[in-house]
Amino acid sequence: MAAANGDANGAVNGIESRETKTAIHSNDSPKTLLKSDALHEYMLNTMVYPRENEFMRELRLITKEHTYGFMSSPPEEGQLLSLLLKLTGAKNTIEIGVFTGCSVLATALAIPNDGKVVAIDVSREYFDLGLPVIKKAGVSHKVDFREGPAMPILDDLLTDYLSRTRVYSDIHAHVILVQKGNEGKFDFAFVDADKANYGKYHERLLRLVRAGGLLAYDNTLWGGSVALKDDSGLEEHDQHIRRSIVGFNAKIAADPRVEAVQLPIADGVTLCRRVV
Repeated sequence: MAAANGDANGAVNGIESRETKTAIHSNDSPKTLLKSDALHEYMLNTMVYPRENEFMRELRLITKEHTYGFMSSPPEEGQLLSLLLKLTGAKNTIEIGVFTGCSVLATALAIPNDGKVVAIDVSREYFDLGLPVIKKAGVSHKVDFREGPAMPILDDLLTDYLSRTRVYSDIHAHVILVQKGNEGKFDFAFVDADKANYGKYHERLLRLVRAGGLLAYDNTLWGGSVALKDDSGLEEHDQHIRRSIVGFNAKIAADPRVEAVQLPIADGVTLCRRVV
């Protein structure tokens, strides 16, 4: 996929902004913002594939054959996540948007044996494709898969934060709130789900992830389309996602509660370190 640089005709990243309706992602093109396929292949063959875990490779190849294989995190992104988890010493993590579980497997392999990844997806159909590989890798005990829309599951995690305990004195009974441990419990969060809800996920994750913890958001450059001044050349689906991502990027850029950096790896990854 071409780089996110506009030309005189208003094209960005090989996306014509007029006349031809173009899908941002498909199985026919790699999910990368690099300037050439040759450069992407060089990076993969030099630094990614030679170091790829055997189970990560097996799941990647299974996922590649799926009709929606392009939805998966590419191997260089899995490599980045693994390194970040190890650098930060993450133990408890949350993932929103699982698909076949490539990034879940990368996480489970990187965190300690007693670590846990709460993996959330609206359906476990695709996750079940990858589960045998996760089991074969010996890390399925680290995965807590929760099926359903992410918002109520995140809200449940926050509700679990407080429990009511009745304390009796000589005269009166008092009800106090006791911390159960979910707020600030998590070290890391990775989001690759419905883009329209990224902002809402962010607000909840800032409560669940500890100060100093890391939040990672995928697809925050959406094929370079965020730089388009006119997105009428995109399919309607991509127009909606592009506008959601542009709004989310503006939100993060103005958020004083995080230190943020946006990386042009894969389809754009935004990292946020919680400071407040």
